[in-house]
Amino acid sequence: MENSIRVAVGQLGELTDHDLQFAAQLGVKGVQMNSPRIPGEERWEYMDLLRLRMRAQDAGLKLEALENTPLSFYDKVMLGLPGRDEQIENYQETIRNVGRAGIPILGFHWMPNQVWRTSQTTPGRGGSKVTSFDLELAKTSPLTHGREYTAEEMWETYCYFIDAVVPVAEEAGVSLALHPDDPPVASLGGVARIMNSFDNFKRAMEYRDSPNLGLDFCMGCWSEMMGAGCLEAMEYFGPRSKILYVHFRDVQGLVPKFQECFLGEGNVNLTRALLTLRKTGFNGFLIDDHVPAIVDDTPYGHRARAHAIGHMTGLLAAIDELA
Repeated sequence: MENSIRVAVGQLGELTDHDLQFAAQLGVKGVQMNSPRIPGEERWEYMDLLRLRMRAQDAGLKLEALENTPLSFYDKVMLGLPGRDEQIENYQETIRNVGRAGIPILGFHWMPNQVWRTSQTTPGRGGSKVTSFDLELAKTSPLTHGREYTAEEMWETYCYFIDAVVPVAEEAGVSLALHPDDPPVASLGGVARIMNSFDNFKRAMEYRDSPNLGLDFCMGCWSEMMGAGCLEAMEYFGPRSKILYVHFRDVQGLVPKFQECFLGEGNVNLTRALLTLRKTGFNGFLIDDHVPAIVDDTPYGHRARAHAIGHMTGLLAAIDELA
């Protein structure tokens, strides 16, 4: 049986000749972009998005997804601040333009103060450097947004946003992919984190059940939450067609203290993870996401990403053969 799971090169900020050639040489068929560097102070426009898709297509690759608009596109929405309705109108137009440009997925998160790490230089295997988080070190961080925001407030703003954008995504033929909080703790900088548990993700998906709302299943974040138990979340969301794509990374340890690592040395058995995804009917793509900083690598991490993509590709080939 042919396996529909595929690997893409991920987290590109732009589509340079160099990076498109890198993707092609690794044998993948698609690329994913994170916070793409394209014009737009309030929203993305159709022609800029179309040029991105055609740039990938002309290189023989599919632009699988865009992940993360600039935070300024919807920061007032997340915090319930004046001006949020104007931001929502622009976000709705961004979704329409993503659909018109033929890009199938737009990823987003619900972290006004974004991803946190307490170290970027934790020693990893063989002298590599990895990121890590220790909640004890972050507890006394100052407020990032002037006051504390409760979980109830963050749920209210999430529901307000989802009610406004999901119908537009359905009309535009775009799937919205929700990323977990990273790290998945209760609060950081005074801002509550609500996408931080299995139960909360059930609530987020059940609030407005739509085929155009699903998960960017960041296995690293789920591993931070649940360790090897993240396979239970795969088994739950996969058959419901809620896993749109997967950040295939892992960590050692769980919140409140963890560090990132190479594939194969974290909390999750990778073969079991792929077999679980396959069993649930997942037919999306995997990306490399965060990788260790290794010797003589580029800022983007071409060497480490090639290692991760080779690891994923080999595992997929093996389970195909076994199937």
